[in-house]
Amino acid sequence: MEQLMMQKQLFTKLDHMDKKINHILEYLEDSRLTAEEKQILQESYQHEKEGKLISSKELAKKLRL
Repeated sequence: MEQLMMQKQLFTKLDHMDKKINHILEYLEDSRLTAEEKQILQESYQHEKEGKLISSKELAKKLRL
């Protein structure tokens, strides 16, 4: 009887772990950048290095906010 209870607890714990792993895998899949997103990110880094970007404060001044 005790062995049956331990098995049930073990299966419950394994089921819970399986659900957590699936959740983590879904999160990882959602967090990957597409090729297009990677290209845009690289371009923004390049623009920042070249001084083509302005700060949010500068933008607010230009828009008179």
